[in-house]
Amino acid sequence: MNSTRTLLLAAVLGTAAGAALAQGPKPLEVIAFGGGGNWPVWVAQEKGLFAKNGIAVKLSFTPDSVSQVRNLMNGTYDLGTTAYDNVVAYQEGQGETELSSPPDLFAFMGGSSGSLRFVTRPDIKTYAALKGQTIGVDAATTGFAFILYKLAAMNGVALADYKIEKLGGTPARVQALMEGRIAGTMISSPSEILPESKGYTRLGDTTTTFGPYQASIGVARHAWAAKNGDRLITFIRSYAEAMDWLFAPANREEAVSIYVKNIPSAPRPAAQKAFDVMFAGNEGFQRKAKLDVEGARAVLKLRSEFAKPQKNLTDPMKYIDESYYMKAVQ
Repeated sequence: MNSTRTLLLAAVLGTAAGAALAQGPKPLEVIAFGGGGNWPVWVAQEKGLFAKNGIAVKLSFTPDSVSQVRNLMNGTYDLGTTAYDNVVAYQEGQGETELSSPPDLFAFMGGSSGSLRFVTRPDIKTYAALKGQTIGVDAATTGFAFILYKLAAMNGVALADYKIEKLGGTPARVQALMEGRIAGTMISSPSEILPESKGYTRLGDTTTTFGPYQASIGVARHAWAAKNGDRLITFIRSYAEAMDWLFAPANREEAVSIYVKNIPSAPRPAAQKAFDVMFAGNEGFQRKAKLDVEGARAVLKLRSEFAKPQKNLTDPMKYIDESYYMKAVQ
């Protein structure tokens, strides 16, 4: 009888262990904006880089930066990719919304530099034509809105000359632009390719105007990272390996196929152009996801000019902790 019970117990335990093994590690919950900026994550999933390094990643998309920050702070998501400006905004009490607890967000790696375009309807060819029009933004006080305000101001158009409509992330803003609901918006590459192919106007370009600009970064909470440092390091390592793979010219066509698989609405020629935009020149994705401190300084300069309450922000490292990154790529 005892031997029978022992065998039954062993069978039950074996089944449970097998089920746990089959389930694998609990996925990291990652929240990002939709679009081609997720190319490295798609590659890391497709090429088994996360799995090779012992983690799984579940990628979810946020409708806007407010939702993203709230859900990072309440623990719904472990980490994400967002604008470096968003991290600074909330850490400095200049965010778009109040949070239920003091934020402890930090940037742990880079993502993309520059590659932000101010795109307008085909009929709007000058900044002066923006007067009286409605411009779309994610949030009015964070993200890339300040770039838009600065570009317009440099060309004689003040904030009071146009209306601002908060529409959320790039996909929603591009849709609103192409439906004629707004006159223009800032677009993160490579999402400008579709409207520009249809005659929409590029009025401004971040890198051309401001030089290096740290656009997207990896973001997490200090409290979460302190308890999950090994998982964060492994995520960064996998992401950096995906960047290495993407920057290899021999992988261009396979990378394009992965892009089209994840954005089925993108024609292959548009995906090929997206690759050339994001992996060549002095802007786009950053090699090994290395954050650009001088590009981050440019973000602070714009925020010091436009953010409320007004603060003179000068130290980009205040919002960055590269210790996890350094362990990941050593």
